[in-house]
Amino acid sequence: MNPADIERLIVQGLPAAQVRVQSDDGTHFEAVIVSPEFTGKRLLARHQMVYATLGERMGREIHALSLRTLTPQEWRDARDP
Repeated sequence: MNPADIERLIVQGLPAAQVRVQSDDGTHFEAVIVSPEFTGKRLLARHQMVYATLGERMGREIHALSLRTLTPQEWRDARDP
């Protein structure tokens, strides 16, 4: 898997999301996902939503995925202190 493939899968499952995925080794990935669908959801629920978009690839092609899941407002707040 490469970062672009993971981005596509996440966007397919969360169409309103803005997604950026990075990897130094093609096995361990870091993702920043900004989606209005996260509004009102706890961190665990947000991560479960992302994992659902990746399905069985988690633990197989994707060995590790670090997630930062934010609502659009949280993203704006983080960028404009």
